[in-house]
Amino acid sequence: MAVSPDAGARVAALRAELERHEHAYYVLDAPTVPDAEYDRLFRELQALEAAHPELVIPDSPTQRVGGQPSSELAAVHHAVPMLSIRTETDTTDQGAVAFDARVRRALGLDESAPPVTYTAELKFDGLAISLRYESGRLVLAATRGDGSTGEDVTRNVRTLRQIPLRLAGEAPPVLEVRGEIYMRRDDFGRLNAAQEAAGQKIFVNPRNAAAGSLRQLDPKITAQRPLSFFAYGLGEVRGWTLPDSHSGVLDALAAFGLPVCAHRTRTEGPEGLARFHADMAALRDKLPFDIDGVVYKVDAIARQLELGFVSREPRWAVAHKYPAQEVATRLLGIDVQVGRTGAITPVARLEPVFVGGVTVTNATLHNQGEIDRKDVRIGDWVVVRRAGDVIPEVVGPIVERRAGELPRFDLLAAIDRRCPECGSHVVRGEDEAVARCTGGLFCPAQCKQALLHFASRRAVDIDGLGEQIVNQLVGAGIVRTPADLFDGARVNAEVLAGLARMGDKSAANLVHAIEQSRETTLARFIFALGIRNVGETTAKDLARHFGALAALLAADEAALLEVPDVGPVVARCIVEFLAEAHNREVIAALQQALRWPESAGTARPAEGRLAGKTFVLTGTLPSLRRDEAAAMIEAAGGKVAGSVSKKTDYLVAGSDAGSKLDKAQQLGLVILDEDGLRDLLGAGDTPPRDSQTELFGDN
Repeated sequence: MAVSPDAGARVAALRAELERHEHAYYVLDAPTVPDAEYDRLFRELQALEAAHPELVIPDSPTQRVGGQPSSELAAVHHAVPMLSIRTETDTTDQGAVAFDARVRRALGLDESAPPVTYTAELKFDGLAISLRYESGRLVLAATRGDGSTGEDVTRNVRTLRQIPLRLAGEAPPVLEVRGEIYMRRDDFGRLNAAQEAAGQKIFVNPRNAAAGSLRQLDPKITAQRPLSFFAYGLGEVRGWTLPDSHSGVLDALAAFGLPVCAHRTRTEGPEGLARFHADMAALRDKLPFDIDGVVYKVDAIARQLELGFVSREPRWAVAHKYPAQEVATRLLGIDVQVGRTGAITPVARLEPVFVGGVTVTNATLHNQGEIDRKDVRIGDWVVVRRAGDVIPEVVGPIVERRAGELPRFDLLAAIDRRCPECGSHVVRGEDEAVARCTGGLFCPAQCKQALLHFASRRAVDIDGLGEQIVNQLVGAGIVRTPADLFDGARVNAEVLAGLARMGDKSAANLVHAIEQSRETTLARFIFALGIRNVGETTAKDLARHFGALAALLAADEAALLEVPDVGPVVARCIVEFLAEAHNREVIAALQQALRWPESAGTARPAEGRLAGKTFVLTGTLPSLRRDEAAAMIEAAGGKVAGSVSKKTDYLVAGSDAGSKLDKAQQLGLVILDEDGLRDLLGAGDTPPRDSQTELFGDN
């Protein structure tokens, strides 16, 4: 079928516009449109390409998904070797002086000759990469490897939005761009927090995280990792007249739409180099990414060619490093901290040592798995690392300095499997790296998080009970558990009015919100308990199945496994949570505070025109909140799931719909907007909140 000119033109226009927006957002850090507008344009392009597959091209913005996993990374021969540069080990100003002296000698310049012009840049702590563009299109990405042969990581690199799939302007027939793939410190922190929460591998530092992410066999995993890129040089070039200076090359790369670091300078003589080295040292901890030095390069390309190479290193460049931010000290002991989610974290108690601009006495060891992997033992000399605002961590032991056979550390044995904060049981799943306290409703370390979750809109919904008020209530010892919120002697208008930034009116409103929250549903209450791995959908499944809180409290693991979509991991989390006496005490206090009966009948099976149908909601609907739409679906007998799968019958999509919409389109699911949902329901109004499953009554 022939493609209409209008469709082809619109696809081309959308691609160009999206590429401009991506460049502004990911490279210039200066967004030109709201996220919602970008998403709208992206979805329009997706729809046009789905309708006209013949229009899909490899460098379309829609093609950054990664594709299918590979069994291995293929070898790539570099047309121009990716050589390393010499390291100047003198970290003082004399390092710059020594480099300038070598350059002047090699060029035959005497003392009367004018100073040499240099470019000074940052030395990024990441992974070197070569990007090959042919006629402006990215066709190959390869790691450095041994300098002559690297690994093909093209499909992984295509997922990085900082790297253009097509160069801007008039690109040459062949342009190989050399640069560094790295991970920002804030992105690294978020990635490790997510890894730890999921019981997965903790990365040692941003560089290891970047390297591991780039070399994944499954590009979809790389697509989920927050990688960044800076260009800093060239490999093979054909059909292009190079600028006459390295600084000109960097300007040209930026003009092609490639990210080039702004922290660079063109300067003369060793004084300018030393000044840049010192300036960047002062800025080092404030940078959003790691560096381990700066790089000096002779600026004039003609002089670079004249200087040439020695021992596979260019004479015209050098890396001037900084003093190490890794130091050795003695591990005096291992303490334990309880996080706000109940994670039990081992913390190294260290002989004080100065590293990264501060004196460090403690450093994280992450979890038992990391202690075992690194073979860290109390009494060891260990290497400690700190970069910027990243929490200091123990990199590993210096085994050759180990005095005899030191005992291995066992976290669970050290705390006798009891939470050091509240005495509740501590458990660690078979496939999990993190040990956790099971006293979520009772544990002081988890108190604030438990209260905020309990009061959240999708839980019991106490409007106005935010983080600031919770911090004050907990800090003053007024509230320790969610049950205390309903104790009028503890929490009343007079007490609340005495808190910072709380007047009489705000206090009265919060008291009213707490009273309103007494009328809730079983599903909301189960979700509000904060049981690990029990989200809204699972809470609703449990409410439908058991019908009353007493039945859920009496359920064993076998009974829980009979609930649809509840597997062994979720069942075990529920059993462990409810087996903790402290949690039972808080639940009992909640029942008493809310004046609930001890038991109630069982629930009836869901009936209605949507019985047996599974829905997924995504994006923002014009007039319905997502929880309101979910209530309408459930009132008609349907089920609302959190993720799209082959079992999904309908996706209800509003504005700003993201990956769920993409997956639904790939699976060929029925996609509805709000009007379509209302037509399916045959209803125009949102049911009131109390029409949902009651806490102790039949539905």
